[in-house]
Amino acid sequence: MDENRLYLLALHFVPGVGNQLIRQLISYCGSAEQVFNARHAQLLRIPGIGEVTARSIKSAVPIQMAEDEVRLADKCGASLLFYLDDQYPSRLKDVGDAPTLLYVRGTAALNDARVVAIVGTRHATDYGKFCVEEIVSGLVPYGVTIVSGLAYGIDIHAHKMALSHGLRTHAVLGSGVDVIYPHVHRDTAVRMLGTGACSPKARWHQAGA
Repeated sequence: MDENRLYLLALHFVPGVGNQLIRQLISYCGSAEQVFNARHAQLLRIPGIGEVTARSIKSAVPIQMAEDEVRLADKCGASLLFYLDDQYPSRLKDVGDAPTLLYVRGTAALNDARVVAIVGTRHATDYGKFCVEEIVSGLVPYGVTIVSGLAYGIDIHAHKMALSHGLRTHAVLGSGVDVIYPHVHRDTAVRMLGTGACSPKARWHQAGA
């Protein structure tokens, strides 16, 4: 990971700095590296940055945590995708509070032209599954990518139907990137990694309900 990307990752470990403030810091300073190189007094002139946050930015802790994070990501085969990257989902860029960092496992691009999200109850009925099968099979000629959440019920059925029809499928996980949850869906998730992707809302070691 190049130095500026490491600094960008480190911003995510500064207490009190979220997605909006990360964007603001980079906008004011020009780059993540320049944020960390800025003088204490310069940081205090940025809206939203107080004394405590400025001190946290100037400490060595965020950089050390970012270096540890890179090692963890490499260990589990995850890519770190920042909002400034060309590969970052263009649709998310239109969302004001979109995450500035995504953890992604898999080989698929996240900017497919045709994407359909299918989500539903965890207690899927036979009719619900039938509807998913009809929807997915009807989309095959259009080469769409199916997005769901890898959860029980409709979600996992949507992924399985996409795979059975040769469509790419992405999962937005409710767990950390190193945890496939529910665990019984691991085999499906592994199949998805060949042509699709899994991207979580959390970093590590978290399992959804």
